[in-house]
Amino acid sequence: MRAGRPYGAAALTAVALIVTMGMPRAAGVALPDPSVDDTPGTSKGLATLVVAGGCFWGIEEVYQHVRGVVDAVSGYAGGSAKKANYETVSTGTSGHAESVKITYDPSKVTLGRLLKVFFSVAHDPTSLNRQGPDVGPQYRSAVFYSGERQQQLVKSYIDQLNAANVFRSKIVTQVAPLNGFYAAEDEHQDFARKNPFHPYILINDKPKIEDLKREFPSLYK
Repeated sequence: MRAGRPYGAAALTAVALIVTMGMPRAAGVALPDPSVDDTPGTSKGLATLVVAGGCFWGIEEVYQHVRGVVDAVSGYAGGSAKKANYETVSTGTSGHAESVKITYDPSKVTLGRLLKVFFSVAHDPTSLNRQGPDVGPQYRSAVFYSGERQQQLVKSYIDQLNAANVFRSKIVTQVAPLNGFYAAEDEHQDFARKNPFHPYILINDKPKIEDLKREFPSLYK
């Protein structure tokens, strides 16, 4: 488990090299806004989006800093309820991906803006079954959509980004229907917020927050 992983000086250096090698975007290249998006204020109430992109600690923390997001919960999606626990998911055989359920106010932030954050600063969408030091299908890039509208917006944006050649490689993000989201164990909720000086958080996740602040100053909170 990551929380119990020893991080000596050599290990920290190795992880840092993994994180900094092979950046998916060319320097200075920004993602375009989605050409197809919802209009702010047209939907009443709250909406949800479930995404996966490596360790859920970092994805959760990113969206906790996005204006318009009212909640972000770490959990599991893609498999059955019976296999929705950390020990089983960590084997890579459960069908689940470590995921985050984002609850947001559509009058303050659109689905397209949330997707832009996901594809630009939250993770590397061109990395297959791997994010940083974490390897396996449980760390895959995925968006689990609810309804045709979400599916349309996600696929449209992926096609737009691939056509724009923003990334050095094609996007490998899985787009799949949401058949269930299962909240992770209590120790995984708000992990980054509760453990800001944990080596894993400092190396892998704090840079994402800095990128969010720099690339999305109007969204950052």
